[in-house]
Amino acid sequence: MTADLTLMPGPVPDKNPPLSPRERQVLAHIAAGFTHSQTSRRLRISPSSVETYLQRIRHKLDAPTLAHLVRAAIELGL
Repeated sequence: MTADLTLMPGPVPDKNPPLSPRERQVLAHIAAGFTHSQTSRRLRISPSSVETYLQRIRHKLDAPTLAHLVRAAIELGL
């Protein structure tokens, strides 16, 4: 079963948002279902850095929830 993302409220991100390469990596890992600690180990950064990147991403993409982050990742092709 797949969700119809067109019905989900919230803004649709621009195709070229101002995300850094590292922010894109973090977003891709989180959207793929990795936990913060798994993401930190895979990217060799601290868990607090993962959280900082996610806060920046949420702000840049106006994505307050995990569902919004996943939707943004899909829209960005991550």
